[in-house]
Amino acid sequence: MTKALLNRRLAVGTVLLGYWPWSATRAQTPPATGPAPHSLPAAPMLGKNWQPGLNPADFLVSEKLDGVRALWDGQTLRFRSGRRIAAPDWFLAGLPATPLDGELWLGRGTFDRLSAIVRRSSPVEADWRALNYMVFDLPGSGGPFAERAQRAAALVATGSSAWLQVVAQERVADANGLQRLLQTLVGQGAEGLMLHRADALWTPGRSDALRKLKPLPDDEARVVAHVPGKGRLEGKLGALQVELPSGQRFALGSGLSDADRLAPPPIGSLVTYRYRGLTPSGLPRFATFVRQRADE
Repeated sequence: MTKALLNRRLAVGTVLLGYWPWSATRAQTPPATGPAPHSLPAAPMLGKNWQPGLNPADFLVSEKLDGVRALWDGQTLRFRSGRRIAAPDWFLAGLPATPLDGELWLGRGTFDRLSAIVRRSSPVEADWRALNYMVFDLPGSGGPFAERAQRAAALVATGSSAWLQVVAQERVADANGLQRLLQTLVGQGAEGLMLHRADALWTPGRSDALRKLKPLPDDEARVVAHVPGKGRLEGKLGALQVELPSGQRFALGSGLSDADRLAPPPIGSLVTYRYRGLTPSGLPRFATFVRQRADE
């Protein structure tokens, strides 16, 4: 999506979408602006999958950007895990003192290139010139999401950094409208949608107030073992044994490339997988490996 289109959709709807590391009590009281604290617990706000029966009219809707999560505390830019991102000084100097949550983004279909850029120990200036920091929320700030979105939009608008952008939000009246928007954006190359309850306060961790909607739902699991391959996969990885937050385990083999099988995600790493619904016991059906989550 171009900057012009993002800004046009911003004018049509409300503004933005969010997560970040702060305590639930602190989320109720800090001002929207001002210097960031020096110590923040690593507990970003995380979304759950969209569920049929929820009312889209209660939510603000934005495109789900396939970027790299970036958390700004007013002084340091970090990955979701809390590890520092080695960004150029000029890039950081263009960010406000206010804590922000968002994603570093190159555009649709560019995740692998983006990931390589932002994970270098020393930034390459020319590569960073192509990046945008797309703001979702003001983490830890008080007020419902709709108000935080408006404050974030105003904050970005008063800045002079072209790479600092706000994620446009819009209202959707019903489930049919939501599906039409999903189909339109996915047809243009988007990954899916994010939905944030307009009246929700900021909270850390997985939240019912923040939802993601994709043609196929996805989730994360932790690698606990490597299962050797058989037959044509003799000498390679056959599947990843992964564990869900519930403690349930399953074998994830579909979707692994030859390169993945020769150099699999290490034990202890998090991987993303897509699936088609759940079994009665809560395990994903037809799970397919997407990639290792590399922002640790």
